[in-house]
Amino acid sequence: MRNRTQENLEVPLCVVVTRNVEARYRGFLGSAMLELASGVYAHPRMSAGVRDRLWSVLQDWHSQLARGSLVMCFADTAAAGAMGLRTLGEPPKTVVEHEGVLLVRRALSATGKTADDDDPAL
Repeated sequence: MRNRTQENLEVPLCVVVTRNVEARYRGFLGSAMLELASGVYAHPRMSAGVRDRLWSVLQDWHSQLARGSLVMCFADTAAAGAMGLRTLGEPPKTVVEHEGVLLVRRALSATGKTADDDDPAL
């Protein structure tokens, strides 16, 4: 018999954050996940298969519309810091592990600034 802790490890929490995307994303994500705040969606027990299908739809739409950005994070023991991270849009970010600490790496522009440096919302 499995206990609650084992179930949570097998089917982890999934969070999606959207920024400057079309309304279709809100409707789609809202039908599969709980909208905690504007553009922030969570599901407490999303299987890897459902998570992959959801991300496939988001990728397809983003490749057609090419607007805004999306970030999905979830528990993944094979990833750096045991956190899976998927991103679409600008600014591109990657998570790297350095001496046991997770860091976000952003590309620098020709001026030496990140794309986020000019965003007053950040």
